[in-house]
Amino acid sequence: DILNFCANNYLGLSSHPAVIEAGVAALQQYGAGLSSVRFICGTQDLHKALEKKIAQFHEREDAILYASCFDANAGLFEVLLTPEDAVLSDELNHASIIDGIRLCKAQKYRYRHLDLDDLENKLKQAQSQRLRVIVTDGVFSMDGDVAPLRGLCDLAERYAALVFIDECHATGFLGERGRGTDELLGVMNRVHIINSTLGKALGGAAGGYTVGPKPLIDLLRQRSRPYLFSNTLPPPVVGCASKALDLLMASNQIAQSMAAKTKRFRSGMAQAGFTISGADHPICPVMLGDARLASQIAEDMLKRGIYVVGFSFPVVPRGKARIRVQISAAHSDDDIDRCVDAFRDVGRLHGVVP
Repeated sequence: DILNFCANNYLGLSSHPAVIEAGVAALQQYGAGLSSVRFICGTQDLHKALEKKIAQFHEREDAILYASCFDANAGLFEVLLTPEDAVLSDELNHASIIDGIRLCKAQKYRYRHLDLDDLENKLKQAQSQRLRVIVTDGVFSMDGDVAPLRGLCDLAERYAALVFIDECHATGFLGERGRGTDELLGVMNRVHIINSTLGKALGGAAGGYTVGPKPLIDLLRQRSRPYLFSNTLPPPVVGCASKALDLLMASNQIAQSMAAKTKRFRSGMAQAGFTISGADHPICPVMLGDARLASQIAEDMLKRGIYVVGFSFPVVPRGKARIRVQISAAHSDDDIDRCVDAFRDVGRLHGVVP
């Protein structure tokens, strides 16, 4: 009996009976796939319905689906920005954001992680550019820390910049209704563009999207290369994600359950003597420092029925190896306590905690 504490299945929806049933129904009605890109014969009514639902969920004008959020990040900046523009990116943004920015010809500025003073200095340097876009993860996946969106939006308005956030580790469970980091911090009407995923909280299968102003989405449909030249999302994936959104839009009960479960794990680990990075997020990095130690502890945890994975360089900086635990709504209190007890035993075995 193995408990999984390293999946992105934040809301437990990948195994929800209604989500599975919706995927099976789409499979039976539309088949396994459509063997086409969107602009040929890869757009069916369920794709259009899901895009409309995503836009409604985020309270934006329109949305466009991609095969993954990596593709959404790869397809945005090259279309949006020219050599006369500037992009200002947090230094710890996800690799897909970094790769997407590399594809565009805009002037590139990198500001220190979560450092609004450094961002302001970079914005001042970029004032001669035609357009400025501030780019950040809403939640940073390795540390579980949240972008300071209120201050970031203040700077964007002061220096006439757009705000883009990647919400892969926030959509579905942060904020009162699970809308994400912008809802959590009260800036839903101040963030211009959101990219996120269907492959984590929203069913866990695959897929990503961009949501924002309709003119931008229309432009992406015409020019975004990952959209134009990748097969459309398979109908079962679309069906699962659509049902996951239905569940979230009908009730915030699942999303709200995450706070108590996260607090239970973080408090238990702190009492055991571990250092947990981030704050109040289901991503709970157990900081260990040494790469071999992280790997050994993960192996010993598996022997005790807890599946976790050690992270080390180049995924995280040298000397900051960790085990990234991820809490799910599917975890019971007993599951969480069992995980903490296993960490305490293994930590003592390796001399990490007293």
